[in-house]
Amino acid sequence: MKQLWPGLLTLTLTLLAPSPLAGVAVAAPPIVAWTYTVRSGDTMAGIAARMGVSPPELARANGIDADAPLPPGTVLKRPDPGGMPSATARPPRRPPVPPRPSPTPRPAPTPRPLPELAPAHRPEAGTPHLIWPTSGAVVSRFAADVRGRPNNGIDLAAFAGMTVRAAAGGRVIFAGTEPERFGQLIVIDHGAGWATAYAYLGKVMVKQGETVRAGAPIARIGTSGEAKKPTLHFELRHDNVPRDPLPVLPIRL
Repeated sequence: MKQLWPGLLTLTLTLLAPSPLAGVAVAAPPIVAWTYTVRSGDTMAGIAARMGVSPPELARANGIDADAPLPPGTVLKRPDPGGMPSATARPPRRPPVPPRPSPTPRPAPTPRPLPELAPAHRPEAGTPHLIWPTSGAVVSRFAADVRGRPNNGIDLAAFAGMTVRAAAGGRVIFAGTEPERFGQLIVIDHGAGWATAYAYLGKVMVKQGETVRAGAPIARIGTSGEAKKPTLHFELRHDNVPRDPLPVLPIRL
């Protein structure tokens, strides 16, 4: 029988023949990275060979035994090159720093004596016990310069119509208009030569000769006399000599 395509059989036999490389392991590529993740089938010797180091060096660099099994997923690091300390090597100890000499203690400064305080002002004997005639703030103190003259009392700023009360009990010896400076004025005699005066009033609510108790309403705040805005001018006098009323009045908190 004549053979068709004489080269076809030869080609077929050639393709079906076993390859001479079948069953021969192909060399694994070298490991150039600093770390390597173990895969199934890897061995310590094989990984060390691919890194170009010995198995003991690889084992020491990773702190494991050279014969220990390597589970897949284990990350191995390449041993440090020669001349560089390994990760487990201890850094060289620094020479101890000599202690600094303790500073010489300085002597404590000598305390300076406190300045002597001025003696507190005490009211004169027989001074009547006073209360504040109104709740306004003090805007001018005793002996302060007011229009070129020393203030014979204190001035308290307030609102128009606020109540003015007797600073102490006594008898009203004047209640009316003082035309020169004080406008509507009230003077109360407290006995033993003591008297209080209330000026710049808006409305006088007591009469001359009337007896009043401490705290009794006697007038309303106004702007009479020299006052340019609602103000109470308050004086304390002894034998008609002005005295500073602030040391006698209660301390405000």
